[in-house]
Amino acid sequence: MIDLGQNINGWVRVDSLGPAGTSLTLTHGEALAADGDVTTDHLAAFNFVTGEPLPAGQVDQVISAGEGSFEPRHTTHGFQYVRIQGHPQELTAADVTGVVVHTDLRRTGWFDCDDDRINRLHEAAVWSFRGNACDVPTDCPTRERAGWTGDWQLYVPTAAFLYDVAGFSLKWLRDLAADQYEDGAVPQFVPYPPDAVTPDSPLATLRCSAGWGDAAVIVPWELWRAYGDKDVLAEQYDSMTGWVDYAAKTARQNRHPDRAAARPEPAPHEAFLWDSGFHWGEWLEPGEEPALDPSRDNGPIATAFLHYSAALLARIAALLGKDAARYQEIADGALAAWRAEYLGADGTVNPPTQATYVRALKMGLVPPELQPAAAAELVRLVRAAGTHLTTGFLATPDLLPTLSDHGYPDVAYELLFQDSAPAWLTMIDRGASTIWEDWEGISATGEPKASLNHYSKGAVVSFLHTRTAGIRLGDSPAYRRFSIEPVPGGGLTRASAQHDSPYGRISSQWQITDGLFELTVEIPAGTSAGIRLPDGTSADAGPGTHTYRCNA
Repeated sequence: MIDLGQNINGWVRVDSLGPAGTSLTLTHGEALAADGDVTTDHLAAFNFVTGEPLPAGQVDQVISAGEGSFEPRHTTHGFQYVRIQGHPQELTAADVTGVVVHTDLRRTGWFDCDDDRINRLHEAAVWSFRGNACDVPTDCPTRERAGWTGDWQLYVPTAAFLYDVAGFSLKWLRDLAADQYEDGAVPQFVPYPPDAVTPDSPLATLRCSAGWGDAAVIVPWELWRAYGDKDVLAEQYDSMTGWVDYAAKTARQNRHPDRAAARPEPAPHEAFLWDSGFHWGEWLEPGEEPALDPSRDNGPIATAFLHYSAALLARIAALLGKDAARYQEIADGALAAWRAEYLGADGTVNPPTQATYVRALKMGLVPPELQPAAAAELVRLVRAAGTHLTTGFLATPDLLPTLSDHGYPDVAYELLFQDSAPAWLTMIDRGASTIWEDWEGISATGEPKASLNHYSKGAVVSFLHTRTAGIRLGDSPAYRRFSIEPVPGGGLTRASAQHDSPYGRISSQWQITDGLFELTVEIPAGTSAGIRLPDGTSADAGPGTHTYRCNA
């Protein structure tokens, strides 16, 4: 059995194949069973259309020619361990090489601090993205290897800090536009096999979802922010309008049966309330059993995304000199509908979950005067969960930034440093070298569950880039004008981040020594930055290297 010491996407090269005719079986896995052997049981998949179970795969069969090496060319595997059966000799480390495979992306972002576990968490997030950047942004390199739209829309800001993903993302967006349905609906994953869900399939109602299809708008917007390429917006504009028009039409023409029964005459705001159809919802909230339930009312999530994407599209239309008013009307209508249905006069939201509060605060669904109350309620829910997160797939990337931005950086750091599941450092403490799909990807007793290389939860490292180190994109695209606003906490006494922007390297490095906070920044030529220190002191910085100090 071979242990690479790192979960990768790729293959192994075997240089010693034994005498001619030797039959070797290579089984690749992410985890070991209780007996110490490679296991793939937790990676078992199923046919998405029929529901029939499928083998986990990741097995290579090799017949030795008596000389030469074996290295596959037409597949990749997600693995850390390889069981090699059939070899007549004892293989050594010199006989087997792990080969990491990913799209050739240029590294553009780094982070480091004085806490080793946080550094290892950041490295796991980098490895997890690298393992899933294989021609398209996949969800995992094992059982699915599919370009799920929801994964990329929530991770692309993180990826764009770490790597140059401009061309990689544009290629994928072109695939998305090509696969988009005629009515504007966006498939769940891209590229999308044309026969994945046929009209008579039992899964035909699952063809698209809020939070996933919104990748059509959010990904181009984030590329514009990171790289300043307006051509991306222009090229994808028809795809963006197709999705928002589809979502708005679906909201206008359909009502959830429960709402229709309770209120036979629809309220005026319901013209913008998207409460029908299938949606994945928050997905994988800790303690919640995920269910593919088309009858569930996911209006709080779908209406929020309708507002958010329409508001972004209005801004994009204005940039391109197109009809922004049309999409601003949809954005305003969805906002009013969300507030009418899900927001209380005291700032409470329905459903009263961490995820709903995070989304409401991040997307501006709560008016400014009620945001302090909503943020306080979010903190109360975090404390009620024993200072644990209960957010799922969609809201987890925004949890820590939302807490920090609304006056609770201490709570954000407590969640970051939480070491009992569900928590990021639980993964690190249990040996993760990539980010897990499930918070209990390896249980306390060692049993593996689900994918051990799913990058979405790794979006938390954006908090390290943008809050801990403080490098933040502003309204000016491509970092032409940005801010550096470090938010120290968690007992850290040193942190640094660097990002190679389109204008050059941006650097933020701070340390705390004897009660003094010292920040050194590097601003590239042609740009400027607003600097804000932890004590509230602010300054404006042009190109060059600058140092600032204040009381810690």
